[in-house]
Amino acid sequence: MMQNKVRIMRMTRGLKQNELAKMVGISRQTLSLIEKDQYNPSLKLCINIARALQTDLNSLFWEGSDEE
Repeated sequence: MMQNKVRIMRMTRGLKQNELAKMVGISRQTLSLIEKDQYNPSLKLCINIARALQTDLNSLFWEGSDEE
């Protein structure tokens, strides 16, 4: 099972869950669920998370061949 890229990138950027959540306008609990793959964010939220983490949607959410 692949680690969640949102969590990895957030930690790489030195952000706490509550910090990233505040940046994108969601609760820490919602971000936690996204990181646990228990919540499917809207496209708008995905874009906001990618921007906050200074990356693109493909890098953050695409499940490529490295998972197979």
